[in-house]
Amino acid sequence: MKEDERAVEIIKRLKKEYSNARTSLKFSNNFEILVATMLSAQSTDKQVNKVTQELFKKYRKPEDYVNAPLSELEEDIKSLGIYRNKARNIKETARMIVEKYGSKVPKTMAELLTLPGVARKTANIVLGNAYGIVEGIAVDTHVTRLSRRLGLTKHRDQNKIERDLMKIIPKEEWFNITNLMIAHGRAVCVARNPAHDKCVLYDLCPSRDT
Repeated sequence: MKEDERAVEIIKRLKKEYSNARTSLKFSNNFEILVATMLSAQSTDKQVNKVTQELFKKYRKPEDYVNAPLSELEEDIKSLGIYRNKARNIKETARMIVEKYGSKVPKTMAELLTLPGVARKTANIVLGNAYGIVEGIAVDTHVTRLSRRLGLTKHRDQNKIERDLMKIIPKEEWFNITNLMIAHGRAVCVARNPAHDKCVLYDLCPSRDT
């Protein structure tokens, strides 16, 4: 089976297994998905949702983050990893969005990448969830782990992994593959002791005996 054919079969099986796969981050507008995704670095979605439940009641628009003292914002997200960096980046990002983009989240990859703390993973997630725009594949820790185990890439760098995946995965599945791999990574293909006996990809996985 060719590499692109195997990739299509992987997607087919995962879609059957996880028909409702979607981001677990909770948000109600475009700026909230941007903030939630920025907060998710080195934190679980469950931890982020717990923080944003109160955060999004307190800060309802970019201007609210701009006007908040940095120390107060840090305190609001203190339970998350690298919270000081996140608070600084979110505050500066909010300022740029207010001043440069009329308080609206940019809708191009190039513009999003100018925002502090926003790399391709975050930009892909925001574009897909906020605008339905797909320019690439969001590569997080689950996508990294599964892509390597499945032999879809040999790289560890997320940008290189994204390029490898984009070559073999049909563009209409670029948005889906991230949520599908995350779902499978949480349920079966966990970091330690993956549940091979429950894996729908077992016969397609070169790492099945390791």
